[in-house]
Amino acid sequence: MISKRKKAYAVAIVIQVIQASTVIVSKAAFDRGLSTFVYIFYRLVAASLFLTPLAILLERRRAPPMSLRLLGKMFLYALVGNTLSSNMYNVSVKYTSATVGSAMCNSVPVITFFLALLMRMEAMKLKSSPGMAKAAGITLCLAGVMVIALYAGPSLRPLNRHGVLAQHNANSKQAAAAHGIVVSKAMWIMWTFLIFLACVAWSVWFILQGLLLKEYPNKLLTSLIPCLFGTIQSLVVAVAMERGHGFSRWKLGLDLSLVSVAFSGIVGTGVCVYLQTWCVDMKGPVFLAMWNPLYLLLVLFCSSLLGETVRLGSVLGGILLVGGLYSVLWGKRKEETRLVTPPDHYEDKSSKEKQQPNAKECEVKEPAPSDQQV
Repeated sequence: MISKRKKAYAVAIVIQVIQASTVIVSKAAFDRGLSTFVYIFYRLVAASLFLTPLAILLERRRAPPMSLRLLGKMFLYALVGNTLSSNMYNVSVKYTSATVGSAMCNSVPVITFFLALLMRMEAMKLKSSPGMAKAAGITLCLAGVMVIALYAGPSLRPLNRHGVLAQHNANSKQAAAAHGIVVSKAMWIMWTFLIFLACVAWSVWFILQGLLLKEYPNKLLTSLIPCLFGTIQSLVVAVAMERGHGFSRWKLGLDLSLVSVAFSGIVGTGVCVYLQTWCVDMKGPVFLAMWNPLYLLLVLFCSSLLGETVRLGSVLGGILLVGGLYSVLWGKRKEETRLVTPPDHYEDKSSKEKQQPNAKECEVKEPAPSDQQV
């Protein structure tokens, strides 16, 4: 029988594979002409259709009642976490690359910590090693964003140079140029910082989601109801942004557009949200955040395999973002370890000898590592 520890590792890997597959499939659909605004709407529709029957079957009898005030909060949370962030992220990925989008996602845990620090939900002592690690992580995160935005660098040779997918990528670029979607240096910087703003919105949503779960501790309904609100909001955004194109942008044929919507809605949102909730409940949010770099590596490999142009600046910026992520996680983990370790373990050795000359009597036993500790 597989242990819970091994299940948590397997689920964390599956989550990164799902997220990488979602961004690759959606990017390919965008290159074929799928509107990002219509995509977000259909994705939330698919996710809502997947989650609604589960909520009816599992929660209709035991779900606590909701107030209008709570529903209003969920509407605002959906506006931040589903509508604004998703639309900003996907339209930016359309005009940059999947590698840039996945690299920038590594900044979300760092931004979340920084916002929690501003809200006094987290502490940072700069004179301690964990505090210095956190400060270095925030600095590396900002440096990574700046490198991706300001330095493109030379193109890296794709793994698939002669295949059909590489040819399709070239054709999609020519089609984009024909429609006036050539991204200049200034536009590249704008789209990169728009991705960063999407990551900030996600970070705000993570903090708000944590507060929401304390007020209404039902994971399934707190996922479904904001998803339903996000569907309505995204419909308004899509209608406003696509009003001059008629219904041609709304049609989904039996092609990659339909596959991307179905996969991202059912698997990328519905299944992935449940797996993330399970994994965080088992091992904590820090454990799940540690696997984010695998998402970047998978997207980088698949993008190169599909013939997408990968810039050196995106790779270097991604490395800085990963370094910033692990620096903050290390500082966070170090502080948690100190909190569960007896204080006299960190006393100076000389003071120990003065206060307790008998070494055997002052021996401190380390707590046994818990399965919940990362």
